[in-house]
Amino acid sequence: MGVENLEVRLAREDEATAIESLMKQSIAALFPRHYSATQTASAIRFVASVDEMLIADQTYFVVEASDGLAACGGWSRRDKLYTGSGDSAADTRLLDPVSEPARVRAMFTRGDWARKGLGTRILQACEAAARTEGFKTLALVATLPGFELYLRYGFIADERSEVRLPDGETLACVTMHKPVE
Repeated sequence: MGVENLEVRLAREDEATAIESLMKQSIAALFPRHYSATQTASAIRFVASVDEMLIADQTYFVVEASDGLAACGGWSRRDKLYTGSGDSAADTRLLDPVSEPARVRAMFTRGDWARKGLGTRILQACEAAARTEGFKTLALVATLPGFELYLRYGFIADERSEVRLPDGETLACVTMHKPVE
């Protein structure tokens, strides 16, 4: 099945387990090119977790291939920047589309589907949905495997940082933003 035949659609709540499995597969396949084995293992444990609020808000997308989910990702109108950023009361606060950026979140592609345009198609769906709600800017925290995708899509790198995971491992990341077109 060609990429052009795959549909980007909203994720369903009953797909949370399949989405988490896809996240873990993606990290296992793509992170070792950029991070150590211990960093990759930590990311599988702490980064590959489904934010069910994204699914409930209908801002999370999946791409399904004949053999299961091939990619997932979404955006949020809420104040949480990324999974693993720590729980906060502000996580559920609705962002002001005029003055705050929508958050692109939890983008993952299964290793055998990487670099075939699925991430771009999900980003297009995120940007279109955020535009419909009046957002002027998108923001994200990129892990290194996704950094080049975001650059190609038009995101601008703001700052490199280290994200500390609960077990003390750190991941080099880049905060980025993009005007909504």
